[in-house]
Amino acid sequence: MQTKVTYYGHAALGLQIGEHQLLVDPYFTDEKARPDTTGASCPSFILITHGHGDHVGDSEAIAKRCDATCISNYEIANWLSAKGVKTSGQQIGGGFKYPFGYLKMTHALHSSSLPDGTYGGNPGGYLLTTPSGKKIYMAGDTGLFYDMVLIGEEGIDLAVLPVGDYYTMGPDDALRAINLLDPKVVIPIHFNTFDVISQDVNAWKERVEAETSAKVKILRPGEHYILEE
Repeated sequence: MQTKVTYYGHAALGLQIGEHQLLVDPYFTDEKARPDTTGASCPSFILITHGHGDHVGDSEAIAKRCDATCISNYEIANWLSAKGVKTSGQQIGGGFKYPFGYLKMTHALHSSSLPDGTYGGNPGGYLLTTPSGKKIYMAGDTGLFYDMVLIGEEGIDLAVLPVGDYYTMGPDDALRAINLLDPKVVIPIHFNTFDVISQDVNAWKERVEAETSAKVKILRPGEHYILEE
């Protein structure tokens, strides 16, 4: 079995794990996000890291169209459930075994208000253990925090990290995060969507690969990375 990770622009990802398709933070309708949703057919599950509009994105519409389950924190799950969406509401530190693997919600340093101003609970990331034991850490929108060392102790095969600065970690702190996490491969996200998060990720890739053992995979919207099982 293999896991295919597709980047759709900004912080939106697709995960194909065996027969299971997931979307993460599906922000597709804003042209500034440069989305390329080619191949993004109906998911069974949608993961939402926090309540901001560029992460909740099109979750409600996609979930209703595809009869998908939205996984997020308890507050966001309740907010979507009231709109008629199937949900699973976790909390930070808690995990659950889904058909696609074991999913644990992790800490993130950010905020989380929903598009209508409703309180969006605590922001988070996800640590996914696939059925064959591969570990994928999706940090969500976050600043640097030292407890990444604890996440790294799991043995991270793939880390998906924001690098845009201004709203999240920038290149310097994302490099420090890699030193704490010690992942095998890193995919950068949350950069170049808006002027304030413009970054030269190719220069960052050179720094990371010169100063750490991690390999960086820069994906353009619509491109994918295969994590062999």
